[in-house]
Order: sequence, then structure tokens, then C-alpha cells
Amino acid sequence: MLSSETIATVKATVPVLQEQGETITTHFYKIMFRDYPEVKAYFNQAHQAQGTQPRALAGAVLAYAAHIDRLEALADALPVIVQKHVALDIRPEHYPIVGTCLLQAIREVLGDAATEPVIAAWGEAYNYLAELLIEAEEAVYREREQQPGGWRGPRTFRVTRKERESEIITSFYFEPVDGQPLLAFEPGQYITVLLTVAGQPLRRTYSLSSKPGTGFYRISVKREEGGVASPYLHDHVQVGDELELLPPAGHFVLRQNKRPLVLLTAGVGITPAISMLDATAVSGRDIRFIHCAINSRVHAFRDHVDAMAQLHRNVQPHYLYSDPLPGDIAHGKGLISADVLAQQLPEDRDVDLYFLGPKPFMRSVWRLAHELGIPPSQVHYEFFGPLEELGAVA
Repeated sequence: MLSSETIATVKATVPVLQEQGETITTHFYKIMFRDYPEVKAYFNQAHQAQGTQPRALAGAVLAYAAHIDRLEALADALPVIVQKHVALDIRPEHYPIVGTCLLQAIREVLGDAATEPVIAAWGEAYNYLAELLIEAEEAVYREREQQPGGWRGPRTFRVTRKERESEIITSFYFEPVDGQPLLAFEPGQYITVLLTVAGQPLRRTYSLSSKPGTGFYRISVKREEGGVASPYLHDHVQVGDELELLPPAGHFVLRQNKRPLVLLTAGVGITPAISMLDATAVSGRDIRFIHCAINSRVHAFRDHVDAMAQLHRNVQPHYLYSDPLPGDIAHGKGLISADVLAQQLPEDRDVDLYFLGPKPFMRSVWRLAHELGIPPSQVHYEFFGPLEELGAVA
């Protein structure tokens, strides 16, 4: 347990973290990438350039300091952090690196204000949190490793199929080279792909877009202009190539119940919704599948969703095109709105809503869900990359 002196000292730093937190975390990443370049593969450098990673870490550090005397207030956030870490194969030896660099950043940014008692308190507080996370993460690693088809760390897979889903989205099918069974996953989870591009190691997470139990893993990747990993996958990875994958992870998973299900996506956010749709269509559960796209050229999986609706009368698609091409057929034109979403909801609003897409879309849906009275505990979303709270940026 943390000492009362440490708790008091850390809480006393809350005002300075509110003012200087992002400066500290930005400096922290510069120090860590300079002194420990081997950890760069665990971080998407686009998030560094955009400032989202330092901003998210600053928010997490502030939340920890503010609630250090009642950590139960962070109970919902910790499992999400654990899943993110497990997805990237974060290991105990990484924590001292982070701790060393964080304390150095605090010293260098705060100067004389970073007294020895402050540094000592933050060192104790960081080590306490690190021990909690290491223990929780080891439990997840061990549990997955012991399941049928489970493994720990990288495992080699072969690309057995590569299919174009739209002008910008391509699917990759993976089967294990060792011929052993696959670890089961839950609809909505993702895997991490290990790549080496231009001599630089990368780790990227992609939603599983296949139905569980198929004997393969499928990811469906959007080509991101200016990106590094997605153009490499699209242009260079071919059938027969071998890549290393980490086991499935993620907390954005389908809850099994009888409530109506609303799957609301935009762009490549459709990928986990396809897995959810395929896994639950046979249940008879009322499913509203709402997808927003620019036009038919970039709309992936439309034929598949339409086929599922033909097979299962409980599946009702609804497509919105913001900039339709001549001849495009959709249920509506424009962006998602309160009127459109309300038409897909029962009067009592007792639904499970899952949504994923570009950040502006997610901010809009988060706001609409609350305006329309969907219970907050039944609203689910996923961020790839730095953890963020939609309500804070809406």
C-alpha cells in the first residue's frame, strides 16, 4: 500500500499536472524514444505527431494523481489499459523504462518544483501502479495461453487469402503455420500484426472481421494515405507470406442478451460490426445494421450484409451515403442524425448500441446516444490508439 505521505504529496501535484501535464508527457516520449529506441515499435508515431498519445497519457497521469487515495474510482479504466497492453505484448521489463523516463521528464520540466520528496512520492506511486498492471496483465497472458489454441508472444501465420472489399479496404486471411488450433475470440476483438517496414519494426492492431470459429483470422485494412503499415499491407503482403501475430485482445466485445442490437459504423469501423453480425444473426435478436460511407466505391461488405439480411429476417440494414455517386442506392443521404438514429430505436430506447468510425463520427454518435436517451451502460465504443473519452472532446 502507498504511504499517507506519498498520497498527500502526489495529490498536491494535481494543480501543476493540470497546467504542465501534457508538456511533461510530450517530453517523456522524447526521452524514451531517444534513450530506448527499441520501444518505438510499440507506439504509432502518427499518434505522437498528432499529439494524441501525450495528451491521453497526461490525462491518465492526472486521473491517477487525483484519485490516488481512492483508486476504486479508476476500476473501469484499468481493465481497458490492461487489454491495450496485452494486445501489444507489454512485458514487466518495459515498466522500469517508462518509470525512469517519466521521473526524468518531471524533473526536467518542473525544475526546482520537482523536489526530492515529489520525485520520491511519484516513484513510489508509479511502482505501485506498475505492480498492479503487471499482475493483472500476467493473469490475462496466462489465461489465454492455457486456453485451447492459446499462445503467448508472437506466433507465425501465413496469409492464405487476400480479397479486395472496396477501393480502399482489403481483407487478409491468416492461418497458423504450425497447423495447431486457433485461440477463440469474441466478436469485436482485435489482433496485433508485427511488421518490419523500411527496416523499422511496427506493431498495429486491427479488428477481426471474421466470425469466430472459422479456422482462420481475418482483418480488413483501410489504406491510410500517408500511413506506413496499411500501404505496406496493401502493396507488399501477398498470399503465401508469413507474418507474426499476437493473440486476440480487446474489451469492445458483443454482450449476449435479447435486447435489440444496433451496430452503427462509418468507414473501416464496419469491420468489428461484421464479426458481431455474423456471430449473432442466427440468434433471432433484432439487429439494426447502420453504416455510413461516402459512396458505393468505399462501402465495404455491402453485398455480405445484404445477403445476411436475406437469410435472417431479424437483420435490417440501413445505409447512408454522404456523397453518393450517380446510380448509388442507399437508404439516405448525408450524415448520421438524431432523426435517422431515432427511427432505428424502440420507444423505450432499451438497446445495445455499438459504434465505431472516424473520430468526428464517434463524437457525433456519442452525443446523439445521450440525447436520445439510450442508457449509458448500453452504449459501447472502441478507440484504436490512445485512450480517449468522447464526452471530454465532444
